[in-house]
Amino acid sequence: MVSFWVYDVAFLVLFTLFIIVFLHKKRANLERQGILFLYKTKLGIKLMDWTVDKFRGFLKPLQYIVVASGFILMISMIWLLIKTVYLYMTSPIIIQLIRAPPIAPLIPYFPTLFNMESFFPQLYFTYFLIALVIVAVSHEFAHGIFARFYKIRIKTTGFAFLGPILGAFVEPDEKQMQKAKKFPQLTILAAGTFANVVMTVIFGLILGGFFALSFAPAGINFNTYGSEQINVDSINSINGQQINDISQIAGMLSDENLLIDISASSLEGTQKNYLIRENNLKFAIEASAEQITVFDDSPAARSGLRGPITQINGEKITSIKSLQNELNNYSPGDEIIVTTKQDGNVDNHELILGERNGQAYLGIGFLNSGRGGVIGWFMTNVVENVKDPFIYYESRWDGDFAWFIYYLLWWIVIINILVALFNMLPVSILDGGRFFYLSVWGITGSEKIGKKAFAFATWFIVALLILMMVRWAISFF
Repeated sequence: MVSFWVYDVAFLVLFTLFIIVFLHKKRANLERQGILFLYKTKLGIKLMDWTVDKFRGFLKPLQYIVVASGFILMISMIWLLIKTVYLYMTSPIIIQLIRAPPIAPLIPYFPTLFNMESFFPQLYFTYFLIALVIVAVSHEFAHGIFARFYKIRIKTTGFAFLGPILGAFVEPDEKQMQKAKKFPQLTILAAGTFANVVMTVIFGLILGGFFALSFAPAGINFNTYGSEQINVDSINSINGQQINDISQIAGMLSDENLLIDISASSLEGTQKNYLIRENNLKFAIEASAEQITVFDDSPAARSGLRGPITQINGEKITSIKSLQNELNNYSPGDEIIVTTKQDGNVDNHELILGERNGQAYLGIGFLNSGRGGVIGWFMTNVVENVKDPFIYYESRWDGDFAWFIYYLLWWIVIINILVALFNMLPVSILDGGRFFYLSVWGITGSEKIGKKAFAFATWFIVALLILMMVRWAISFF
């Protein structure tokens, strides 16, 4: 069977050729701005006018919600950025584990290009193009609707091209825009990101409905083994070799991602045997960490158990609770057969159960992602309520196509909310820049203060981004 990668790359090539031919034939309508090519039309202007005439009564109260959403998105994004910079600067382990640059462009195949496939599903060009069309058209159409609502002329609409990547634009009459009162300008500026929030909600509901109808629980996903924290200086042997001083540890380790045996005192003072990945211990030593998370010497860790667990001794496992109930039927020392399924392969593992607190112990763990900020809240309370990350699902119908649709909808939701947040940063080239400037001007009554605050905000954010990039670059030395 031909991999979807082949079809997707072929589509990327064909689409690029189509864009080249299209732009050549329509060159009379093209305008170049730097590295962008703008294809200007009057497409959609009549529809904007019709929408305003039809729904003026609805748009009038909606304008206040739109402006409020702009402030919420801006405050949320600034807080998220500052928190991200703080974590990046104070947590060297994060840099060691995530080697991708902190500022990575959202482009097709970026999870593969930046080695982030364990954090994100693949972003195929097909996904990217469809999501971008939905994001850009809804964003710019909303700008246009509120511009016409305030009787500001729309000069042109059209598409912006950067190679095979396209966007949309609405060009209002800048003179009329600048002469408008501050509140109408704020509404027009925030309308695009508000539309992206609306698209996030709409496609989030579609995603939830599609997933509920198309997939059923068929196992459980675990992402770690049973673990605890110990003091690094409590390690007294590695693979049976005595450790008399912490400085000895660094010379015994490589960059291998292999489980090794260590003997150490737990935080309660009890001498125990543990397992740990060799490169994790190496990172901790290099970062001069005082404590480190280690795996229990359990059946799951010792055997290197991998993949979703679908059965135990032939009994189906479809949730963490069903796993717990099944393990309660056994005693420490009992032998069980754990069935896993990974990459289409079914494997049976014969394991002897361990013991913890007098109960049978398999030794798997479920570690929450711990995402912070607005994105963390969104992923935890929205996306993960649709698809529980600890449940292994199988399609009720054509598996490959069902997952294709699911991840397409997933990316539409994620890209919409990311664009909504990012575009409200108070930076000069974004909608949030002028939104911030007008807000400060309106609050202080001084345009001069507004301009100074706007310039400060832009350079402050640029400085934070540069700071993260410098910190990332230094980590390689």
